[in-house]
Amino acid sequence: MIDRERLAALAAEEPENPAVYRNRFATPHHGLRDFLRWQWDSRGRFPHHQRFPVRQPDRQQLANPGELPQLTWIGHSTFLFQYRGWNLLTDPVFSERCSPVAFAGPKRAVPPALTIDQLPPINAVLVSHNHYDHLDRASVKQLQARFGRDILWFVPRGVGDWLRKLGVERIIELGWWQSEFHGQVEAFCLPTQHFSGRGPGDHNRSLWCSWRLHFPDFSFYFAGDTGYAPLFKEIGDIFGPLDLALLPIGAYEPRWFMSPVHINPAEAVTIHQEIRARQSVAMHWGTFVLTDEPMDAPPQALAQALAEQHINPEAFRVPQHGETLIIDTHHE
Repeated sequence: MIDRERLAALAAEEPENPAVYRNRFATPHHGLRDFLRWQWDSRGRFPHHQRFPVRQPDRQQLANPGELPQLTWIGHSTFLFQYRGWNLLTDPVFSERCSPVAFAGPKRAVPPALTIDQLPPINAVLVSHNHYDHLDRASVKQLQARFGRDILWFVPRGVGDWLRKLGVERIIELGWWQSEFHGQVEAFCLPTQHFSGRGPGDHNRSLWCSWRLHFPDFSFYFAGDTGYAPLFKEIGDIFGPLDLALLPIGAYEPRWFMSPVHINPAEAVTIHQEIRARQSVAMHWGTFVLTDEPMDAPPQALAQALAEQHINPEAFRVPQHGETLIIDTHHE
Protein backbone atom coordinates (compact mmCIF):
# COMPACT_ATOMS: atom_id res chain seq x y z
CA MET A 1 0.00 0.00 0.00
CA ILE A 2 1.21 3.49 -0.86
CA ASP A 3 1.55 5.90 2.05
CA ARG A 4 -0.66 8.57 0.44
CA GLU A 5 -0.60 10.86 3.46
CA ARG A 6 3.18 11.06 3.49
CA LEU A 7 3.25 11.43 -0.28
CA ALA A 8 0.87 14.42 -0.13
CA ALA A 9 2.91 16.05 2.62
CA LEU A 10 6.11 15.74 0.61
CA ALA A 11 4.43 17.11 -2.53
CA ALA A 12 3.17 20.10 -0.54
CA GLU A 13 6.75 20.89 0.56
CA GLU A 14 7.97 21.38 -3.02
CA PRO A 15 7.92 24.94 -4.40
CA GLU A 16 5.56 25.38 -7.36
CA ASN A 17 7.72 27.39 -9.76
CA PRO A 18 11.23 27.97 -8.42
CA ALA A 19 13.65 29.97 -10.54
CA VAL A 20 16.24 27.25 -9.94
CA TYR A 21 15.57 23.66 -8.89
CA ARG A 22 17.62 22.04 -6.13
CA ASN A 23 18.24 18.52 -4.86
CA ARG A 24 16.50 17.39 -1.69
CA PHE A 25 19.89 16.86 -0.03
CA ALA A 26 22.80 19.30 -0.26
CA THR A 27 24.85 18.42 -3.34
CA PRO A 28 28.26 19.84 -4.28
CA HIS A 29 28.21 21.75 -7.54
CA HIS A 30 31.19 21.09 -9.76
CA GLY A 31 31.71 24.05 -12.05
CA LEU A 32 34.12 24.84 -14.85
CA ARG A 33 37.17 24.88 -12.56
CA ASP A 34 36.45 21.34 -11.37
CA PHE A 35 35.74 20.14 -14.91
CA LEU A 36 39.08 21.53 -16.07
CA ARG A 37 40.82 19.82 -13.13
CA TRP A 38 39.25 16.51 -14.20
CA GLN A 39 40.37 17.02 -17.79
CA TRP A 40 43.88 17.96 -16.62
CA ASP A 41 44.14 14.92 -14.34
CA SER A 42 43.08 12.60 -17.16
CA ARG A 43 45.01 14.54 -19.80
CA GLY A 44 41.79 14.40 -21.82
CA ARG A 45 42.28 10.69 -22.48
CA PHE A 46 38.94 8.92 -22.35
CA PRO A 47 38.74 5.11 -22.39
CA HIS A 48 38.79 3.39 -25.78
CA HIS A 49 35.53 2.52 -27.48
CA GLN A 50 34.59 -1.13 -27.10
CA ARG A 51 32.17 -3.00 -29.28
CA PHE A 52 29.60 -5.14 -27.51
CA PRO A 53 27.36 -7.75 -29.13
CA VAL A 54 24.08 -6.34 -30.39
CA ARG A 55 21.20 -8.77 -30.60
CA GLN A 56 18.65 -8.27 -33.34
CA PRO A 57 15.32 -7.95 -31.51
CA ASP A 58 12.57 -10.24 -32.72
CA ARG A 59 10.31 -7.76 -34.49
CA GLN A 60 7.42 -10.23 -34.44
CA GLN A 61 7.72 -10.55 -30.66
CA LEU A 62 7.78 -6.77 -30.29
CA ALA A 63 4.72 -6.40 -32.53
CA ASN A 64 2.82 -9.10 -30.61
CA PRO A 65 4.05 -9.14 -26.99
CA GLY A 66 2.76 -11.81 -24.66
CA GLU A 67 0.86 -11.35 -21.43
CA LEU A 68 3.97 -10.88 -19.29
CA PRO A 69 5.87 -7.56 -19.18
CA GLN A 70 8.78 -7.44 -21.60
CA LEU A 71 11.75 -5.11 -21.78
CA THR A 72 14.14 -4.50 -24.70
CA TRP A 73 17.40 -2.59 -24.21
CA ILE A 74 17.95 -0.26 -27.16
CA GLY A 75 21.07 1.31 -25.63
CA HIS A 76 22.27 3.61 -22.82
CA SER A 77 19.06 4.62 -20.95
CA THR A 78 16.68 3.90 -23.82
CA PHE A 79 14.41 0.89 -23.33
CA LEU A 80 11.21 -0.35 -24.91
CA PHE A 81 8.85 -1.53 -22.15
CA GLN A 82 5.72 -3.42 -23.18
CA TYR A 83 2.82 -4.47 -20.97
CA ARG A 84 -0.98 -4.46 -21.07
CA GLY A 85 -1.10 -2.67 -24.42
CA TRP A 86 1.55 -0.10 -23.46
CA ASN A 87 4.55 0.36 -25.73
CA LEU A 88 6.68 2.76 -23.74
CA LEU A 89 10.11 4.28 -24.39
CA THR A 90 12.46 5.61 -21.73
CA ASP A 91 14.78 8.60 -22.35
CA PRO A 92 14.79 8.29 -26.15
CA VAL A 93 18.24 8.76 -27.71
CA PHE A 94 18.71 7.17 -31.14
CA SER A 95 21.24 9.60 -32.64
CA GLU A 96 24.89 8.84 -33.31
CA ARG A 97 26.06 11.48 -30.82
CA CYS A 98 24.66 12.80 -27.53
CA SER A 99 25.61 16.40 -28.17
CA PRO A 100 24.18 19.79 -29.12
CA VAL A 101 25.85 19.38 -32.54
CA ALA A 102 25.93 16.45 -34.97
CA PHE A 103 29.65 16.69 -35.76
CA ALA A 104 31.20 16.58 -32.27
CA GLY A 105 30.62 15.24 -28.78
CA PRO A 106 30.29 11.71 -27.38
CA LYS A 107 29.75 9.23 -30.20
CA ARG A 108 28.05 5.86 -29.96
CA ALA A 109 30.33 2.89 -29.57
CA VAL A 110 27.34 0.62 -30.17
CA PRO A 111 24.46 1.42 -32.55
CA PRO A 112 20.89 1.48 -31.25
CA ALA A 113 19.43 -2.01 -31.31
CA LEU A 114 16.33 -0.61 -33.00
CA THR A 115 15.86 2.43 -35.20
CA ILE A 116 12.78 4.59 -34.80
CA ASP A 117 11.42 3.14 -38.06
CA GLN A 118 11.73 -0.37 -36.59
CA LEU A 119 9.79 0.38 -33.39
CA PRO A 120 6.31 -0.97 -32.82
CA PRO A 121 3.67 1.77 -32.35
CA ILE A 122 4.75 3.87 -29.36
CA ASN A 123 2.09 5.35 -27.09
CA ALA A 124 4.10 6.66 -24.12
CA VAL A 125 7.55 8.08 -23.35
CA LEU A 126 9.19 8.66 -19.96
CA VAL A 127 11.71 11.53 -19.82
CA SER A 128 13.89 11.82 -16.71
CA HIS A 129 15.66 15.12 -17.50
CA ASN A 130 16.96 17.20 -20.36
CA HIS A 131 20.64 16.21 -20.68
CA TYR A 132 21.73 15.33 -24.21
CA ASP A 133 22.32 11.65 -23.44
CA HIS A 134 18.73 11.35 -22.13
CA LEU A 135 16.70 13.68 -24.33
CA ASP A 136 17.75 14.04 -27.96
CA ARG A 137 16.19 16.66 -30.23
CA ALA A 138 16.53 14.64 -33.45
CA SER A 139 15.01 11.56 -31.81
CA VAL A 140 12.05 13.57 -30.50
CA LYS A 141 11.42 15.03 -33.95
CA GLN A 142 11.60 11.59 -35.59
CA LEU A 143 9.25 10.08 -33.01
CA GLN A 144 6.89 13.01 -33.48
CA ALA A 145 7.02 12.63 -37.28
CA ARG A 146 6.17 8.93 -37.08
CA PHE A 147 3.71 8.74 -34.17
CA GLY A 148 2.56 12.32 -33.50
CA ARG A 149 -0.39 12.56 -31.12
CA ASP A 150 -0.34 8.82 -30.47
CA ILE A 151 2.46 9.43 -27.93
CA LEU A 152 1.83 10.71 -24.41
CA TRP A 153 5.02 12.23 -22.96
CA PHE A 154 5.64 12.05 -19.20
CA VAL A 155 8.15 14.76 -18.23
CA PRO A 156 9.39 16.57 -15.12
CA ARG A 157 8.41 20.18 -14.59
CA GLY A 158 10.07 22.63 -16.97
CA VAL A 159 10.67 20.18 -19.85
CA GLY A 160 7.23 20.55 -21.44
CA ASP A 161 7.90 23.92 -23.09
CA TRP A 162 10.98 22.52 -24.86
CA LEU A 163 8.93 19.64 -26.26
CA ARG A 164 6.08 21.90 -27.35
CA LYS A 165 8.51 23.91 -29.49
CA LEU A 166 9.17 20.66 -31.38
CA GLY A 167 5.46 20.15 -32.00
CA VAL A 168 4.72 17.68 -29.18
CA GLU A 169 1.11 18.07 -28.05
CA ARG A 170 0.24 15.45 -25.42
CA ILE A 171 2.32 16.01 -22.28
CA ILE A 172 1.91 15.12 -18.61
CA GLU A 173 4.29 17.43 -16.69
CA LEU A 174 4.72 16.82 -12.97
CA GLY A 175 6.78 17.90 -10.00
CA TRP A 176 8.34 15.59 -7.42
CA TRP A 177 5.93 13.39 -5.46
CA GLN A 178 3.05 14.24 -7.80
CA SER A 179 1.11 11.68 -9.82
CA GLU A 180 -1.50 11.46 -12.53
CA PHE A 181 -3.60 8.64 -13.91
CA HIS A 182 -3.64 7.61 -17.55
CA GLY A 183 -6.30 4.96 -17.84
CA GLN A 184 -5.62 2.41 -15.12
CA VAL A 185 -1.95 3.36 -14.81
CA GLU A 186 -0.80 5.89 -12.21
CA ALA A 187 2.49 7.68 -13.01
CA PHE A 188 4.50 9.07 -10.11
CA CYS A 189 7.24 11.68 -10.64
CA LEU A 190 9.84 11.04 -7.94
CA PRO A 191 13.11 12.74 -6.94
CA THR A 192 16.63 11.77 -7.87
CA GLN A 193 19.91 13.48 -7.07
CA HIS A 194 21.12 15.09 -10.27
CA PHE A 195 20.90 18.37 -12.21
CA SER A 196 19.65 19.69 -15.54
CA GLY A 197 20.66 21.95 -18.39
CA ARG A 198 21.42 21.92 -22.11
CA GLY A 199 23.57 25.06 -22.28
CA PRO A 200 25.34 27.74 -20.23
CA GLY A 201 22.17 29.69 -19.43
CA ASP A 202 19.70 27.06 -18.19
CA HIS A 203 21.47 25.28 -15.32
CA ASN A 204 18.79 23.65 -13.11
CA ARG A 205 15.98 25.65 -14.73
CA SER A 206 14.03 22.43 -15.29
CA LEU A 207 13.49 19.47 -12.98
CA TRP A 208 15.09 16.01 -13.04
CA CYS A 209 13.30 12.92 -11.78
CA SER A 210 12.68 9.21 -11.72
CA TRP A 211 9.34 7.63 -12.64
CA ARG A 212 7.29 4.92 -11.02
CA LEU A 213 4.33 3.46 -12.93
CA HIS A 214 1.64 1.50 -11.14
CA PHE A 215 -0.34 -0.90 -13.29
CA PRO A 216 -3.20 -2.75 -11.58
CA ASP A 217 -0.94 -5.77 -10.99
CA PHE A 218 2.61 -4.54 -11.70
CA SER A 219 4.96 -1.72 -10.71
CA PHE A 220 7.76 -0.31 -12.87
CA TYR A 221 10.53 2.13 -11.87
CA PHE A 222 12.82 4.09 -14.16
CA ALA A 223 15.61 5.80 -12.22
CA GLY A 224 16.87 8.09 -14.98
CA ASP A 225 20.21 9.51 -13.82
CA THR A 226 21.24 9.98 -10.22
CA GLY A 227 23.81 10.15 -7.49
CA TYR A 228 23.21 8.39 -4.21
CA ALA A 229 21.10 10.03 -1.48
CA PRO A 230 18.85 8.85 1.37
CA LEU A 231 15.81 9.60 -0.77
CA PHE A 232 15.72 6.05 -2.18
CA LYS A 233 14.97 4.53 1.21
CA GLU A 234 12.27 7.17 1.51
CA ILE A 235 10.80 6.02 -1.81
CA GLY A 236 10.94 2.39 -0.69
CA ASP A 237 9.21 3.21 2.59
CA ILE A 238 6.40 5.14 0.89
CA PHE A 239 5.68 2.75 -1.96
CA GLY A 240 6.66 -0.67 -0.69
CA PRO A 241 7.89 -3.54 -2.90
CA LEU A 242 8.56 -2.96 -6.58
CA ASP A 243 8.38 -5.46 -9.43
CA LEU A 244 10.90 -4.02 -11.92
CA ALA A 245 13.52 -1.25 -11.67
CA LEU A 246 15.85 0.17 -14.32
CA LEU A 247 18.97 1.45 -12.55
CA PRO A 248 22.11 3.16 -13.93
CA ILE A 249 25.48 1.51 -13.35
CA GLY A 250 27.87 3.52 -15.53
CA ALA A 251 29.54 6.97 -15.89
CA TYR A 252 30.92 7.09 -12.34
CA GLU A 253 34.68 7.82 -12.50
CA PRO A 254 36.41 9.83 -11.13
CA ARG A 255 34.40 9.59 -7.93
CA TRP A 256 35.46 13.00 -6.57
CA PHE A 257 33.77 14.59 -9.59
CA MET A 258 30.97 12.17 -10.46
CA SER A 259 29.68 10.86 -7.12
CA PRO A 260 27.25 13.74 -6.43
CA VAL A 261 25.32 12.99 -9.65
CA HIS A 262 26.19 9.45 -10.84
CA ILE A 263 26.01 6.28 -8.75
CA ASN A 264 28.56 3.50 -9.09
CA PRO A 265 27.51 -0.17 -9.32
CA ALA A 266 27.80 -0.75 -5.55
CA GLU A 267 25.45 2.18 -4.92
CA ALA A 268 23.10 0.82 -7.58
CA VAL A 269 22.89 -2.41 -5.57
CA THR A 270 22.13 -0.39 -2.43
CA ILE A 271 19.35 1.46 -4.25
CA HIS A 272 18.01 -1.87 -5.57
CA GLN A 273 17.57 -2.92 -1.94
CA GLU A 274 16.29 0.41 -0.62
CA ILE A 275 13.52 0.74 -3.21
CA ARG A 276 12.69 -2.92 -2.51
CA ALA A 277 12.95 -4.07 -6.12
CA ARG A 278 12.20 -7.71 -6.87
CA GLN A 279 14.05 -7.40 -10.20
CA SER A 280 16.47 -4.72 -11.37
CA VAL A 281 18.00 -4.22 -14.81
CA ALA A 282 21.22 -2.30 -15.51
CA MET A 283 21.39 0.67 -17.85
CA HIS A 284 23.49 3.79 -18.60
CA TRP A 285 26.63 1.92 -19.62
CA GLY A 286 28.22 0.33 -22.69
CA THR A 287 26.92 2.80 -25.29
CA PHE A 288 28.69 6.16 -24.93
CA VAL A 289 32.07 6.95 -23.36
CA LEU A 290 31.23 9.73 -20.91
CA THR A 291 33.66 9.24 -18.02
CA ASP A 292 36.94 7.61 -17.00
CA GLU A 293 36.04 3.97 -16.28
CA PRO A 294 36.58 1.45 -19.12
CA MET A 295 33.39 0.63 -20.98
CA ASP A 296 33.28 -2.96 -19.73
CA ALA A 297 33.99 -2.06 -16.07
CA PRO A 298 30.41 -1.42 -14.84
CA PRO A 299 29.08 -5.00 -15.23
CA GLN A 300 32.23 -6.39 -13.58
CA ALA A 301 31.88 -3.99 -10.66
CA LEU A 302 28.17 -4.82 -10.41
CA ALA A 303 28.90 -8.56 -10.19
CA GLN A 304 31.43 -7.89 -7.42
CA ALA A 305 28.99 -5.68 -5.50
CA LEU A 306 26.22 -8.26 -5.73
CA ALA A 307 28.56 -10.95 -4.41
CA GLU A 308 29.76 -8.71 -1.56
CA GLN A 309 26.19 -7.86 -0.57
CA HIS A 310 25.09 -11.52 -0.92
CA ILE A 311 22.45 -10.84 -3.57
CA ASN A 312 21.54 -13.35 -6.27
CA PRO A 313 22.85 -11.95 -9.58
CA GLU A 314 19.58 -13.00 -11.21
CA ALA A 315 17.92 -10.25 -9.15
CA PHE A 316 19.97 -7.55 -10.93
CA ARG A 317 20.43 -8.44 -14.57
CA VAL A 318 22.69 -6.94 -17.22
CA PRO A 319 21.10 -7.39 -20.64
CA GLN A 320 22.94 -7.36 -23.94
CA HIS A 321 22.18 -4.56 -26.36
CA GLY A 322 19.00 -5.57 -28.16
CA GLU A 323 18.10 -8.31 -25.69
CA THR A 324 14.45 -8.71 -24.74
CA LEU A 325 13.79 -9.78 -21.15
CA ILE A 326 10.49 -11.37 -20.12
CA ILE A 327 9.69 -10.28 -16.58
CA ASP A 328 8.21 -12.94 -14.31
CA THR A 329 5.33 -11.46 -12.29
CA HIS A 330 5.15 -14.38 -9.87
CA HIS A 331 5.78 -13.16 -6.33
CA GLU A 332 7.23 -15.71 -3.96
